[in-house]
Amino acid sequence: MELRHLQHFVAVAEDQHFTRAAERLMVSQSGLSASIRALERELQTPLFVRTTRRVTLTEAGRALLGEAERILAQVRSAHDAVAAVQGVLRGTLSLGTEQCIAGVDVAGLLATFRRSHPDVEIRLRQAGSEAIADEVAAGRLDLAFAIRTRGDSDQLRSVPLSSEPMTVLCHPSHRLALAGAVTPQELGGEAFVDFHPDWGPRRITDEVFAVASVRRTVTLEVNDVHSLLDLVEEGLGVAVVPRHFAHKRAALTALPVKGTGETAYETVAMLPPPQATSPAARALMDLLERPDRQD
Repeated sequence: MELRHLQHFVAVAEDQHFTRAAERLMVSQSGLSASIRALERELQTPLFVRTTRRVTLTEAGRALLGEAERILAQVRSAHDAVAAVQGVLRGTLSLGTEQCIAGVDVAGLLATFRRSHPDVEIRLRQAGSEAIADEVAAGRLDLAFAIRTRGDSDQLRSVPLSSEPMTVLCHPSHRLALAGAVTPQELGGEAFVDFHPDWGPRRITDEVFAVASVRRTVTLEVNDVHSLLDLVEEGLGVAVVPRHFAHKRAALTALPVKGTGETAYETVAMLPPPQATSPAARALMDLLERPDRQD
């Protein structure tokens, strides 16, 4: 099995089309098809279901994809490691982050990193914590700043950054605005504004209400912080969010959530295992952990 076979396989899997993948790889379509056939012969199984319009992965193809992505990520990391030993940090830093993450100024950190390592290309993807955790585990991202939604594994490790409690935000005229603190039970009949289910704060809030055996109704689902705050400010629902979100909209009333035990919003840096962590990712983490860093 050759690395180019895996590179060709991943490209076809991503594009779901031989012609587009060939154009992106700058190889002939016949050469790409021959490479995939050679890989299928070696593995003794079809990897794609081919139609006139698109190609889709077979069950064997889906099983191979994650391993192929990890292998290619490790190869890139090896090339970058050799360059780093030679005194040159180059290549690509692929970073994922959830919106308005606590414990790290992502924009300031990347600006400082770019000044220190101008030869590294920075790629940034913003998404929910669960999705970007999958991307790091699969080797498609070098690291991510996210909410802890799972334990460490062979493919994923986490470095704690910060922790804070969850807070209820509501309109100042809301019936609970003067309550001082509220329990999940007191919020059970409310209409909620919340994020999509793979966002870290949504998963934490769902856990809080599940543990309390309280059913809640999310009537308005958004994918950005400011839309959530706008809807709450218009009195269209309440939201349970990390405490630092309250500083973004002073007009809203913020109430502590009581009776939730030790449930908290914990921000972490997610990385692959140490041996698979790229030099660029290590350099970014070193910069983040440096006490005299100035963003």
